[in-house]
Amino acid sequence: MLKPSILALLLLSVACSKVGSGSSSSSLTKAPIYTFEVINAWPHDPAAYTQGLEIYQGMLYESTGQYGASSLRQVELQTGRVLRRLDVPSRYFAEGLTVFQGKLYQLTWQSHKCFFYDPNSFQLLGEFHIETEGWGLTHDHRSLIMSDGTNQLRFLNPVNFREEKSIKVFDGDRPLMQLNELEYIKGEIYANIWKTDWIVRIDPETGKILGWIDLKNLLPANERSASVDVLNGIAYDEAHDRLFVTGKMWPKLFEIRLKKR
Repeated sequence: MLKPSILALLLLSVACSKVGSGSSSSSLTKAPIYTFEVINAWPHDPAAYTQGLEIYQGMLYESTGQYGASSLRQVELQTGRVLRRLDVPSRYFAEGLTVFQGKLYQLTWQSHKCFFYDPNSFQLLGEFHIETEGWGLTHDHRSLIMSDGTNQLRFLNPVNFREEKSIKVFDGDRPLMQLNELEYIKGEIYANIWKTDWIVRIDPETGKILGWIDLKNLLPANERSASVDVLNGIAYDEAHDRLFVTGKMWPKLFEIRLKKR
Protein backbone atom coordinates (compact mmCIF):
# COMPACT_ATOMS: atom_id res chain seq x y z
CA MET A 1 0.00 0.00 0.00
CA LEU A 2 1.14 3.50 -0.67
CA LYS A 3 0.19 4.88 2.70
CA PRO A 4 2.24 7.17 5.00
CA SER A 5 3.94 5.61 8.00
CA ILE A 6 2.93 6.92 11.40
CA LEU A 7 4.31 7.41 14.86
CA ALA A 8 2.72 4.21 16.13
CA LEU A 9 5.12 2.11 14.06
CA LEU A 10 8.08 3.93 15.55
CA LEU A 11 6.68 3.33 19.00
CA LEU A 12 6.20 -0.33 18.19
CA SER A 13 9.80 -0.58 16.99
CA VAL A 14 10.99 0.91 20.26
CA ALA A 15 8.84 -1.53 22.20
CA CYS A 16 10.17 -4.43 20.16
CA SER A 17 13.74 -3.37 20.88
CA LYS A 18 13.00 -3.57 24.59
CA VAL A 19 12.01 -7.23 24.55
CA GLY A 20 14.29 -9.09 26.91
CA SER A 21 15.56 -5.89 28.54
CA GLY A 22 13.10 -5.96 31.40
CA SER A 23 10.74 -3.28 30.06
CA SER A 24 7.10 -3.70 31.05
CA SER A 25 5.74 -0.57 29.38
CA SER A 26 4.24 -2.46 26.43
CA SER A 27 2.04 -5.52 26.08
CA LEU A 28 4.75 -6.79 23.75
CA THR A 29 6.71 -7.68 26.89
CA LYS A 30 3.70 -9.39 28.46
CA ALA A 31 2.09 -11.41 25.67
CA PRO A 32 3.98 -14.50 24.41
CA ILE A 33 6.43 -13.93 21.57
CA TYR A 34 6.84 -16.55 18.85
CA THR A 35 9.45 -17.12 16.22
CA PHE A 36 9.20 -19.60 13.36
CA GLU A 37 10.47 -22.78 11.80
CA VAL A 38 10.21 -23.11 8.02
CA ILE A 39 8.49 -26.36 7.06
CA ASN A 40 8.28 -25.77 3.29
CA ALA A 41 9.07 -23.01 0.83
CA TRP A 42 7.34 -22.82 -2.54
CA PRO A 43 7.59 -20.50 -5.55
CA HIS A 44 5.60 -17.27 -5.46
CA ASP A 45 5.16 -14.81 -8.30
CA PRO A 46 7.63 -11.98 -7.58
CA ALA A 47 5.38 -9.61 -9.53
CA ALA A 48 2.45 -10.25 -7.15
CA TYR A 49 1.92 -7.31 -4.80
CA THR A 50 0.22 -9.51 -2.23
CA GLN A 51 -2.71 -7.96 -0.37
CA GLY A 52 -4.79 -10.98 0.62
CA LEU A 53 -4.12 -14.70 0.90
CA GLU A 54 -6.52 -17.59 1.47
CA ILE A 55 -6.61 -21.39 1.33
CA TYR A 56 -9.91 -22.77 0.03
CA GLN A 57 -10.54 -26.39 -0.97
CA GLY A 58 -6.83 -27.07 -1.19
CA MET A 59 -6.12 -24.13 -3.49
CA LEU A 60 -4.39 -20.85 -2.76
CA TYR A 61 -6.34 -17.69 -3.56
CA GLU A 62 -4.55 -14.36 -3.74
CA SER A 63 -5.52 -10.72 -4.14
CA THR A 64 -2.81 -8.47 -5.57
CA GLY A 65 -2.79 -4.70 -5.47
CA GLN A 66 -1.58 -1.50 -7.13
CA TYR A 67 -3.50 0.59 -9.63
CA GLY A 68 -3.37 -1.00 -13.07
CA ALA A 69 -1.99 -4.27 -11.73
CA SER A 70 -4.59 -5.50 -9.23
CA SER A 71 -5.86 -9.04 -9.71
CA LEU A 72 -7.68 -11.98 -8.22
CA ARG A 73 -5.86 -15.31 -8.58
CA GLN A 74 -6.25 -19.00 -7.98
CA VAL A 75 -2.77 -20.46 -7.51
CA GLU A 76 -1.39 -23.99 -7.36
CA LEU A 77 0.18 -24.13 -3.92
CA GLN A 78 3.26 -26.26 -4.58
CA THR A 79 4.32 -24.66 -7.88
CA GLY A 80 3.07 -21.08 -7.63
CA ARG A 81 1.45 -21.52 -11.05
CA VAL A 82 -1.51 -19.21 -11.61
CA LEU A 83 -4.45 -21.40 -12.62
CA ARG A 84 -7.05 -18.64 -12.94
CA ARG A 85 -6.66 -14.89 -12.96
CA LEU A 86 -9.10 -11.99 -13.10
CA ASP A 87 -7.64 -8.54 -13.65
CA VAL A 88 -9.38 -5.93 -11.53
CA PRO A 89 -10.29 -2.70 -13.40
CA SER A 90 -7.37 -0.28 -13.29
CA ARG A 91 -9.29 2.34 -11.30
CA TYR A 92 -9.29 0.00 -8.28
CA PHE A 93 -6.45 -0.89 -5.89
CA ALA A 94 -7.36 -4.39 -4.67
CA GLU A 95 -6.81 -5.36 -1.06
CA GLY A 96 -7.69 -8.23 1.31
CA LEU A 97 -9.84 -11.22 0.47
CA THR A 98 -11.57 -14.16 2.09
CA VAL A 99 -13.89 -17.00 1.10
CA PHE A 100 -17.01 -17.30 3.25
CA GLN A 101 -20.34 -19.04 2.77
CA GLY A 102 -19.48 -19.99 -0.79
CA LYS A 103 -18.48 -16.49 -1.93
CA LEU A 104 -15.08 -14.90 -2.46
CA TYR A 105 -14.92 -11.34 -1.11
CA GLN A 106 -12.26 -8.86 -2.29
CA LEU A 107 -11.77 -5.39 -0.81
CA THR A 108 -10.57 -2.25 -2.53
CA TRP A 109 -8.36 0.30 -0.81
CA GLN A 110 -9.89 3.76 -1.23
CA SER A 111 -12.83 3.11 -3.57
CA HIS A 112 -15.25 2.12 -0.78
CA LYS A 113 -16.16 -1.12 -2.54
CA CYS A 114 -16.01 -4.80 -1.75
CA PHE A 115 -16.59 -7.14 -4.68
CA PHE A 116 -17.82 -10.69 -4.27
CA TYR A 117 -17.37 -13.55 -6.72
CA ASP A 118 -18.05 -17.20 -7.35
CA PRO A 119 -14.77 -18.72 -6.10
CA ASN A 120 -14.79 -21.44 -8.77
CA SER A 121 -15.43 -19.31 -11.85
CA PHE A 122 -14.46 -15.79 -10.64
CA GLN A 123 -17.79 -14.57 -11.95
CA LEU A 124 -18.61 -11.24 -10.34
CA LEU A 125 -21.78 -11.66 -8.29
CA GLY A 126 -22.08 -8.16 -6.86
CA GLU A 127 -20.53 -5.50 -4.68
CA PHE A 128 -20.98 -3.80 -1.32
CA HIS A 129 -20.27 -0.24 -0.23
CA ILE A 130 -17.78 0.17 2.63
CA GLU A 131 -17.52 3.34 4.71
CA THR A 132 -13.78 3.21 5.36
CA GLU A 133 -10.64 2.25 3.51
CA GLY A 134 -10.35 -1.50 2.94
CA TRP A 135 -7.17 -3.26 4.05
CA GLY A 136 -7.46 -6.83 5.35
CA LEU A 137 -10.37 -9.30 5.38
CA THR A 138 -11.13 -12.61 7.08
CA HIS A 139 -14.11 -14.21 8.82
CA ASP A 140 -15.13 -16.16 11.89
CA HIS A 141 -18.07 -18.57 11.82
CA ARG A 142 -20.61 -15.75 11.60
CA SER A 143 -19.18 -12.47 10.30
CA LEU A 144 -16.70 -10.98 7.90
CA ILE A 145 -13.88 -9.19 9.77
CA MET A 146 -12.23 -6.16 8.15
CA SER A 147 -9.28 -3.91 8.94
CA ASP A 148 -8.97 -0.36 7.67
CA GLY A 149 -5.41 0.62 8.60
CA THR A 150 -6.31 1.83 12.07
CA ASN A 151 -6.40 -0.17 15.32
CA GLN A 152 -10.07 -1.00 14.74
CA LEU A 153 -11.46 -4.28 13.40
CA ARG A 154 -15.03 -4.32 12.14
CA PHE A 155 -17.35 -7.34 12.12
CA LEU A 156 -19.65 -7.19 9.10
CA ASN A 157 -22.80 -9.04 8.12
CA PRO A 158 -21.91 -11.07 4.98
CA VAL A 159 -25.40 -10.61 3.52
CA ASN A 160 -25.65 -6.82 3.63
CA PHE A 161 -22.17 -5.74 4.82
CA ARG A 162 -23.60 -3.83 7.75
CA GLU A 163 -21.36 -3.44 10.78
CA GLU A 164 -22.42 -5.69 13.66
CA LYS A 165 -19.70 -4.76 16.14
CA SER A 166 -16.10 -3.56 16.31
CA ILE A 167 -13.09 -3.98 18.55
CA LYS A 168 -10.02 -1.80 19.07
CA VAL A 169 -6.51 -3.13 19.61
CA PHE A 170 -4.11 -1.45 22.02
CA ASP A 171 -0.45 -2.12 22.76
CA GLY A 172 -0.48 -1.09 26.39
CA ASP A 173 -2.18 2.31 26.32
CA ARG A 174 -1.28 3.03 22.68
CA PRO A 175 -3.52 2.18 19.71
CA LEU A 176 -1.84 -0.52 17.61
CA MET A 177 -2.26 1.11 14.21
CA GLN A 178 -1.92 -0.19 10.65
CA LEU A 179 -3.46 -3.59 11.21
CA ASN A 180 -3.42 -5.04 7.72
CA GLU A 181 -3.88 -8.54 6.25
CA LEU A 182 -6.01 -10.77 8.49
CA GLU A 183 -6.59 -14.46 9.11
CA TYR A 184 -8.87 -16.15 11.62
CA ILE A 185 -7.05 -19.11 13.18
CA LYS A 186 -8.34 -21.32 15.99
CA GLY A 187 -10.46 -18.59 17.55
CA GLU A 188 -7.87 -15.81 17.18
CA ILE A 189 -7.33 -13.06 14.62
CA TYR A 190 -3.83 -12.90 13.16
CA ALA A 191 -2.94 -9.51 11.66
CA ASN A 192 0.08 -8.28 9.75
CA ILE A 193 1.29 -4.91 11.02
CA TRP A 194 2.12 -2.97 7.89
CA LYS A 195 5.76 -2.11 7.27
CA THR A 196 6.97 -4.45 10.00
CA ASP A 197 8.03 -8.10 10.27
CA TRP A 198 5.49 -8.73 13.01
CA ILE A 199 2.15 -10.51 13.11
CA VAL A 200 -0.05 -9.85 16.14
CA ARG A 201 -2.52 -12.38 17.57
CA ILE A 202 -5.76 -10.78 18.76
CA ASP A 203 -8.69 -11.86 20.91
CA PRO A 204 -11.74 -11.30 18.66
CA GLU A 205 -14.01 -10.60 21.62
CA THR A 206 -11.95 -7.99 23.44
CA GLY A 207 -9.17 -6.83 21.12
CA LYS A 208 -6.59 -7.98 23.68
CA ILE A 209 -3.17 -8.87 22.29
CA LEU A 210 -2.64 -12.61 22.81
CA GLY A 211 0.79 -12.92 21.23
CA TRP A 212 3.37 -11.61 18.79
CA ILE A 213 5.04 -13.45 15.92
CA ASP A 214 8.50 -12.24 14.90
CA LEU A 215 9.17 -13.07 11.23
CA LYS A 216 12.38 -11.11 10.76
CA ASN A 217 14.73 -12.80 8.28
CA LEU A 218 12.04 -15.18 7.04
CA LEU A 219 12.99 -14.30 3.47
CA PRO A 220 16.78 -14.82 3.31
CA ALA A 221 18.95 -11.90 2.28
CA ASN A 222 20.17 -13.75 -0.82
CA GLU A 223 16.58 -13.97 -2.11
CA ARG A 224 15.82 -10.29 -1.67
CA SER A 225 15.95 -7.91 -4.62
CA ALA A 226 15.27 -4.22 -5.10
CA SER A 227 11.60 -4.95 -5.87
CA VAL A 228 10.93 -7.02 -2.74
CA ASP A 229 8.50 -5.22 -0.43
CA VAL A 230 7.17 -5.86 3.07
CA LEU A 231 5.83 -8.97 4.73
CA ASN A 232 2.12 -9.32 3.95
CA GLY A 233 -0.10 -12.35 3.52
CA ILE A 234 -1.39 -14.96 5.99
CA ALA A 235 -3.29 -18.10 5.02
CA TYR A 236 -4.39 -21.00 7.22
CA ASP A 237 -5.19 -24.48 5.95
CA GLU A 238 -7.65 -25.64 8.58
CA ALA A 239 -7.98 -29.13 7.10
CA HIS A 240 -4.28 -29.86 7.62
CA ASP A 241 -3.39 -27.31 10.32
CA ARG A 242 -0.86 -25.49 8.16
CA LEU A 243 0.12 -21.81 8.33
CA PHE A 244 1.39 -19.95 5.26
CA VAL A 245 2.93 -16.49 4.96
CA THR A 246 4.50 -14.41 2.21
CA GLY A 247 5.17 -10.79 1.30
CA LYS A 248 4.58 -8.26 -1.41
CA MET A 249 6.61 -9.26 -4.48
CA TRP A 250 8.33 -12.06 -2.62
CA PRO A 251 9.69 -14.96 -4.67
CA LYS A 252 8.67 -17.51 -2.03
CA LEU A 253 5.61 -18.61 -0.08
CA PHE A 254 6.48 -20.21 3.26
CA GLU A 255 4.77 -22.82 5.36
CA ILE A 256 5.89 -22.17 8.93
CA ARG A 257 5.48 -23.62 12.39
CA LEU A 258 5.44 -21.25 15.35
CA LYS A 259 7.88 -21.63 18.25
CA LYS A 260 7.57 -19.76 21.52
CA ARG A 261 10.58 -17.60 22.31
